[in-house]
Amino acid sequence: MFRPTLTRNEGLVLVIGKDSRADSSIHMLFVHFDLAVFWINSAMIVVDKVIAKSWRPAYFPIKAARYTLEIHPSRYNDYEIGDQVQFKNA
Repeated sequence: MFRPTLTRNEGLVLVIGKDSRADSSIHMLFVHFDLAVFWINSAMIVVDKVIAKSWRPAYFPIKAARYTLEIHPSRYNDYEIGDQVQFKNA
């Protein structure tokens, strides 16, 4: 929130304690640009994805997730529902 832009190589991973639809929901209020959002469960499987539009009140995944990955919208096709992913320290 409150950032003016996001570069193609930037992003954010939000982590909650357990898989949940409600707790992994996001809002786009005060976000000035669209985001590619991927919800990932505890098994590291992408369970949903969306282009989140700026200033929209809420987005909920269709299945419970523990991780929410927010990246540049041009990277929307980088991951598909059902993909297994892995986080690595850069």
